[in-house]
Amino acid sequence: MNPLWLSLATLLSTTAGGLCALRLRERLHLVLGFTAGVLLGVVAFDLLPESLEQSRRLNGDGQATVVALVAGFLLLHGLKKFVLPRHTHRAHDSLHDRRAAGVLQSLVLVGHSVMDGVGIGLAFQVSPAVGVTVAIAVIAHDFCDGLNTVSLMLLHRHSARGALRMLALDAVAPVLGAASTLAFSVPPGVLVPYLGLFAGFLLYIGAADILPQAHSHAGPAAATSLVGLTVLGLAFAYGLMRVAG
Repeated sequence: MNPLWLSLATLLSTTAGGLCALRLRERLHLVLGFTAGVLLGVVAFDLLPESLEQSRRLNGDGQATVVALVAGFLLLHGLKKFVLPRHTHRAHDSLHDRRAAGVLQSLVLVGHSVMDGVGIGLAFQVSPAVGVTVAIAVIAHDFCDGLNTVSLMLLHRHSARGALRMLALDAVAPVLGAASTLAFSVPPGVLVPYLGLFAGFLLYIGAADILPQAHSHAGPAAATSLVGLTVLGLAFAYGLMRVAG
């Protein structure tokens, strides 16, 4: 089976998740609570375990994973604070900065989606059976990728049209990633810091950006519901990883 055909299914899955987020945009704070849980779950149950496992196979001690995780978190934090500073003295500047931050963070998710496609292609280089297993996992969690991408764009004051444009980019990203593996292969040693770095990116987006803003938009009365939805998002991500594994 060709990995490109399976990667096309991720396009449909990502699009469905994004459209779901658009439909629920009037209750965006609730979607954001669930989204934050999913992102934290992807870090805890997918990216970090896989990076540590790759390190173990290379007789490493996992230190590269931890260093890359911290570096990814601090890199995205620095980009948001210093490259995209907030200007509070002019309203249109503040809106511009928020939108720029939304694009930056959404592009991180697009980059992750590209590597999802790369993962499918590389798995097929191992064997068709491994490729199908990895593809099923990617298709399942790409629904959440679409949900997360649209939620981020709406959170940072982008229009529905702007969110749909970013969703389209995120949807085609796995297909492009899978197609790229027809021309190259990735050494296992590169995967360890890559996975740790993206874990740091997603940890920052989920814990330091989405979750605090979800609570600030909802108010104290909805705090319990948001915590519950965050836990539900974590459980959902855990369930997907268990099924895929």
